Amino acid sequence: MEVRCKIVEDDSDNIVSQIKQFKPPTLPKGDKDEPAVTRLTPPPSKNVSPRFIDVLSFTGPGPERINGRLAMIGFVSAIAVELNKGQDLFTQINNGGYMWFVWTSILFTVASLIPFSKGVGPGATSDRFWNPDAEVWNGRTAMVGLVALAVTEFLKGGALV
Repeated sequence: MEVRCKIVEDDSDNIVSQIKQFKPPTLPKGDKDEPAVTRLTPPPSKNVSPRFIDVLSFTGPGPERINGRLAMIGFVSAIAVELNKGQDLFTQINNGGYMWFVWTSILFTVASLIPFSKGVGPGATSDRFWNPDAEVWNGRTAMVGLVALAVTEFLKGGALV
């Protein structure tokens, strides 16, 4: 297969002058020990879409943060009640703990959705100690801890402590 390019003679001088003026882009120079890095994607936005469906979508900021916050509260309160009253997690739930769970879930879900509904993202205010990644990892750890507490108490047949 043969490919041919046909240039109109009037434009050939214009094209040649554009080629001569072309300067290739240069990359930023890094330190001696660190290579230069270019950002191919734009930096993440600190604002989120205020639409309810976007906030609670699978990749949205809402679900994991809300579940993580509820897991942190649930884990700490389950351990506190267990230390105070000696009741395991399942006894706490059967003795009216499910109502505390329902009301706490509603309260913290609404409180978590208010900033998102105003378009403020999770990274809008952060510093070295309080940052969005730490909250996500603490929430994940609390989720695993709450499940581990329930499984351990179920296998043991009573309170962990």
